[in-house]
This record gives sequence, C-alpha cells and structure tokens, in this order.
Amino acid sequence: MNAGALDLSIIGPAFLAGLLVLATHVPLGAQVLKRGIVFIDLAIAQIAALGVIAAGLLELDAGWMMQGAAGGAALLGALLLTWTEKRWPDVQEAQIGVLFVLAATGGLLLLAHHPHGGEHLRDLLAGQILWVRYDQLALPALGTAVLLGVIALLGRHAGRLGFYLVFALAVTVSVQLVGVYLVFASLIVPSLGARSYPPGRRLPLAFGIGVAGYLAGLLLSVTTDLPPGALIVWCLTALAIAAHAAGPGAGAGTPRH
Repeated sequence: MNAGALDLSIIGPAFLAGLLVLATHVPLGAQVLKRGIVFIDLAIAQIAALGVIAAGLLELDAGWMMQGAAGGAALLGALLLTWTEKRWPDVQEAQIGVLFVLAATGGLLLLAHHPHGGEHLRDLLAGQILWVRYDQLALPALGTAVLLGVIALLGRHAGRLGFYLVFALAVTVSVQLVGVYLVFASLIVPSLGARSYPPGRRLPLAFGIGVAGYLAGLLLSVTTDLPPGALIVWCLTALAIAAHAAGPGAGAGTPRH
C-alpha cells in the first residue's frame, strides 16, 4: 500500500481490533507486572496459537471452532500454570518459559509437513491486523465485554485460578486478531511506560500509550508498506520509553504500591 491507499475502510477495523485488545490487555498487563510473571502472556498466547494450528490441521475451519480450539488450549495451559505455581512457586517464571518453548516447538512440529506451514506460523506470530474486517469483530467484541465485566467484578480479589482463567480467555480473543507478538506488546509495553507514575494515573496513561501506538503503527504501515504488527510493536515501545522518560523519578527505582 501507499499514501493513496490510506482508507478508513482499512484502518477502521484494524484500529477497532486494537482497541478491543487493549481494553482487556492493559489492566491485565498491570497485574502481570505486579505478580512478576511477565512471560505468562507469551506462553498462553503461544498455547492458544497451538490450538489454532491443531484445529486447522483437523480442518475445523469455522470461526467458532477455531476460537473454541484456541480457548480450550489456553484454558488447559492456564490450569497447568495454576497447578505449577501452587506446587513449585519459586520457579514459576522458569516453568512459564518451558511451557512457552514447548508450545512454540509443538507448532513447528505440527506444521513441519504442511505446504503453507511457514506462512501460517508467521501469520499467527506477527498477525494480520490490517486485513481484519468489521464482521470479524462481533464475537471478539462480545468476548471483550464479558471479560471486562468479569475483571470489574473480581477486581483485585481474583485468586490465582481466577486470574489465570480470565487471562487465558483474554488472550484467546486477541491472538487470532493481532498475533502473538502484539499480544505480548499490548500487555507489557504500555504498563512498563506508565509504571513510574502515581497509581491513579498509570492505567489511563497505559491506555493512551496503547491507543497512540496502534494508530501510529497502522498509519505508518499503510504509508510505507511495512508489516503493521512489527510497526505497532515499535511504536508502542517508542511511546512507552518517551512516557517513562517524562515521568517522575524516571531514573530511580519504581514504587511497588
């Protein structure tokens, strides 16, 4: 695409998809940082992607079947991580890393003999956000609304199991829209950029970083013909760095309250 192709019919649904992802991922990302389990999003997203790969190989092509496969895989991963945290809490981050690499290599093995395996894997990792259509957003929008209600209801009182299950469902909704890389970036990067600010300002600022990052990345993509997912990740990171640098006590340690 080029500058002449800048069209709301392309940018609109992609930007809306980004807003749906940010709606759940920004508050969950703040909890991830607080709990010190940063790589859980990569692990659960990769497990959900593994479910999508398995569904594709079984020719379960209907949208709800793909979502069901991704959701089922993510929920199983969440239950496993709940158990490992209870059993071996001192090495939970390492266990999350092992689960991630198992899911990632499992996808490689499943697609090893698939004629379009490399392309399929790339789409799951980097996403195809620029090609999202409005009609594809109905189910994710419903899922996001339900999850926001659950997050608001549970608040900070969600136990270990509740947090992991809500997290798994949120990732399931987003991974097919934006890909594994953007799932991770949407969860972690905005919250990192806002972490040095007073508690009451962190969430709004993180949302602002996320919204601006998605919009900038999409605009750059349609004008430069570069991959949108990668550009959004870089825009999110640049904005997060700028926000942190402009924040109070940027060079000092961050308060944990």
